[in-house]
Amino acid sequence: MRILVDADACPVKSIIINVAKEYNIPVVMFIDTSHNIKDRYSEVIVVDKQRDSVDIALVNRVSPGDVVVTQDFGLAAMVLGKKGTAINQNGMIYSDGNMDMLLFERYLSQKIRRAGGRTAGQGKRKKEDDEKFEVSFRKILKQQTD
Repeated sequence: MRILVDADACPVKSIIINVAKEYNIPVVMFIDTSHNIKDRYSEVIVVDKQRDSVDIALVNRVSPGDVVVTQDFGLAAMVLGKKGTAINQNGMIYSDGNMDMLLFERYLSQKIRRAGGRTAGQGKRKKEDDEKFEVSFRKILKQQTD
């Protein structure tokens, strides 16, 4: 098992690394060339700055049992299809039970934006968001390692 991170805009990288060290689980961070991560624990994979290049590189390396941290619903769906586990930065664990609804909501939001409308963005990140992520992340890792 490894932890793979869609790290371009991931606000919980430090939590991931700290928890992964406790469990002695390798971490692979995926970024494009417009980002920079200096971390002595993780392997960092840098890909071209093309649309979905990080997602493609990450999903091509997912193995059954890997844990992926991403806020991208489409990537999470592909991870589930490859028998991985996916979680977002707020602690929501993606599943077959919630994926259809999430993808449909994404579709509707894209449709509204293409028509010139606006959709609500994420609010400012709070300490509670980090705490919720860490609880869910630890739960996944505990289940995977037991």
